[in-house]
Amino acid sequence: MSAALGVHIRTFLGHLKAEKNASGHTIAAYATDLRQFREFYAKHTEDPEADPSGIDHLTVRLFLGDLTGTGIGKRSVVRKLAALRSFFRFLVRKKVIGVNPAANIVTPKVPKTLPAFLDEPSVDRMMELPDLSTRAGVRDRAILELLYGTGIRLGELIGLTMPNLDLGGSMIKVRGKGSKDRIVPVGSRAADALRRYLGARTGVLARGPVFVGVGGAGLERRSVYRIVRKYISCVSDIEKRSPHVLRHTFATHLLNNGADLRAVKELLGHESLTTTQLYTHVTVEKLKRVYHQAHPRA
Repeated sequence: MSAALGVHIRTFLGHLKAEKNASGHTIAAYATDLRQFREFYAKHTEDPEADPSGIDHLTVRLFLGDLTGTGIGKRSVVRKLAALRSFFRFLVRKKVIGVNPAANIVTPKVPKTLPAFLDEPSVDRMMELPDLSTRAGVRDRAILELLYGTGIRLGELIGLTMPNLDLGGSMIKVRGKGSKDRIVPVGSRAADALRRYLGARTGVLARGPVFVGVGGAGLERRSVYRIVRKYISCVSDIEKRSPHVLRHTFATHLLNNGADLRAVKELLGHESLTTTQLYTHVTVEKLKRVYHQAHPRA
């Protein structure tokens, strides 16, 4: 008899960490999605220790239908389906099950939404908000300047270590998705903000994280979220106010000012040009607005 579903889920999560070098954020998301499926399956079979052998495509469809019935958004459903596909693919490779029951289930269509971003005047106003007479303000300014000035992800920011900081050469090395390293140029304003922050820090470790919280440990994701949300809220009424908004803003401003799409792809660390092309829709929408406002026969 196969092991219980929960055992296989723990093995899979361990595999993601040890062999796939998945980020903590990705592993936590998979854990949440698979735990939710496990609870559904236990209720469905009336056996909390049920093994995966009884899972078929109908089981997965029932789970997705159950999610939809709770009012969960389509994007969340799509993410959970992707988690199940990956998990079952792992079980097939391990010969725990014969076929992937989620392989042929149609992914729900999610309407495309343009990424939220700040305009240039809003960015300028935001950068002037941190109180540079305080250590917290100096830190906040460095975080904002680096996120906007480089377009790096939140995980790349908090994972940035001192050896990978080369302010003399105006560059940093970050570890992106799939544990892939890339070199990212740093503009003069971001570099100046970082120098000011490092000068204000106490007990800077030569090999430690660049951004630290209380006690010298690396700054937590939620802390950066809170910092960025605070400042964006002061300059914009956009709904999304996460660190990712500054990444969107970085890409959008580059393209608006004539940057090559492939260069932006490399700067963002995207695997596919299709992902980067999403930002061209933003610039096209801007051009449409300008056209309709300015042309006599628009």
